[in-house]
Amino acid sequence: MEVVTADGTIYLASQNRTPDFFWAMRGAGASFGIVTRFVVKTRPEPGNIVQYSYDLTLNSQTETAGLYKEWQALVGDPTMDRRFASLFVVQPLGALITGTFFGSEAEYQASGIPARLPGASKGAVWLTNWMGHLLHEAEAAGCTLASIPTAFYSKSLSLNEQDLLNDTAITDLFQYLEDSRSKSTPFTIIFNTEGGAMMDTPVNATAYPHRDSVIMYQSYGIGVGKVSAATRKLLDGIHERIQRSAPGARSTYAGYVDAWLDRKAAQELYWADNLQRLQEIKKRWDPDQVFRNPQSVEPAD
Repeated sequence: MEVVTADGTIYLASQNRTPDFFWAMRGAGASFGIVTRFVVKTRPEPGNIVQYSYDLTLNSQTETAGLYKEWQALVGDPTMDRRFASLFVVQPLGALITGTFFGSEAEYQASGIPARLPGASKGAVWLTNWMGHLLHEAEAAGCTLASIPTAFYSKSLSLNEQDLLNDTAITDLFQYLEDSRSKSTPFTIIFNTEGGAMMDTPVNATAYPHRDSVIMYQSYGIGVGKVSAATRKLLDGIHERIQRSAPGARSTYAGYVDAWLDRKAAQELYWADNLQRLQEIKKRWDPDQVFRNPQSVEPAD
């Protein structure tokens, strides 16, 4: 990659030329430079793609808890076909389960996933190709964008295999949501699958520390002007319950910004065991913190 560094130099960073800097840029780049060009190794586009969607509205959170248990059992299974990716989205008045299988319908059926996917007999399944899939994702993203500035409050956590919620924790979480249900307290919880080919790269091979993550969870609320105290309290309650069930979970994705974290806590959560090495590299490449934000990597003392 071509990078402008803190002193204004343009480097062609690579594993051979600048191994430490190249390592840091892949996972914490905003703290180290401005990328002006990427060189990437491409792969052939997938052929057929199977997409799945199951939408529940006005259901009880108790019912949703049962569906989540089935979904987590599927996506947390290390033998699951790695060509499958999925989202489990929870909102006050319902839930949405989506899935994408990068293969043919015959391969999808042979994978055993349809027999285990919650609501598979009721959801919509359709075949598409790579471009059709990209258009679908672009349309979905476009529906969430708006021109009106909104306040945002978010909590998130990376869950490894040992951090997956047990049945008691799942029941407790969704009972809490049922007890707190209110149209005036909007929220969204997203559980998305990780793993797959990402796990083929060792955790310490780049600055991105979530290679062994199975599920990434994020909850958030929005508001015009500010997020209400009731919404923040609800999201904090969700996060506390997940943390209580997964005490070993100690990291989250830096792209899921939690603006309420101080810099020390944010660095530890975003980069986990890679933080100390990042701080040493920061000391060499940007000691004056030209590239800085309230939660960026600080140079070592």
